[in-house]
Amino acid sequence: MKKILMVGTGGTIASEMTEAGLVPELTGADFLKYVPAVRQLCQVDCLQVCNIDSTNMTPAHWRQVAQAIQLRYGGYDGFVVCHGTDTMGYTAAALSYLIQDSPKPIVLTGSQKPIHMDVTDSKTNLLDAFTVACDGRLPGVTVVFGGAVILGTRARKTRTKSFQAFSSINYPDLGVLRDGVLLRYIRQDCAATPVFYDALDTHVALLKLTPGADRALADFLLERNDALIIESFGVGGLPEAGGFYECIRRWMQAGKVIVLTTQVPSEGSDLGV
Repeated sequence: MKKILMVGTGGTIASEMTEAGLVPELTGADFLKYVPAVRQLCQVDCLQVCNIDSTNMTPAHWRQVAQAIQLRYGGYDGFVVCHGTDTMGYTAAALSYLIQDSPKPIVLTGSQKPIHMDVTDSKTNLLDAFTVACDGRLPGVTVVFGGAVILGTRARKTRTKSFQAFSSINYPDLGVLRDGVLLRYIRQDCAATPVFYDALDTHVALLKLTPGADRALADFLLERNDALIIESFGVGGLPEAGGFYECIRRWMQAGKVIVLTTQVPSEGSDLGV
């Protein structure tokens, strides 16, 4: 049997109802009591890195998860990371860069409803995640949710309540799961051994432009950060008014990194237009 490490971080899947609302309290070992079929797929060990609502996830937690996997990488055939849905896309993207070219699956999953509820997506998502981790044909970091296998750098939460919560942005699903069977569409390239990274620059800001905005917002963020991502309109480009062009020239000359993209989710940008 394959040997899989389940890394717990909290989230809705691990939550119990309290007077303050849903609070993460369950651990990975608790999950397995609700999904006994996992034990028939593989040998599972559980590691609890943290137990928090994913809105409280930080870059420091990303590094903890990556380091936990790095320290135990040689002892397992794959990894399942249980995570809250609100920031799962961010964590998947971060892990994709902190752990590159992994030949082993590193699968993130979670749920829209806690695992102890009668009506919940958690049991299916968890079993699907272990199926992908055991299968081994989809290496690297992925998100398994709602029957879809999504590349870690393309997963985005697009629905707040539906069980089909995640979409693959500008890239097809790597595969789907039907009745517990993985249908693989695309296999990502990987190396014989992974490359782990530890350093993260947390001084990166995001500015979503709104009509009538001026450069003061960009200046404010660039004074305090090493890089700025600007989400502009449509296919791309900046307003002629507002001083943005001079702002970008000034801060690039000062050594800052500025990335221009679009706030439209699909089809990307083309600054030449």
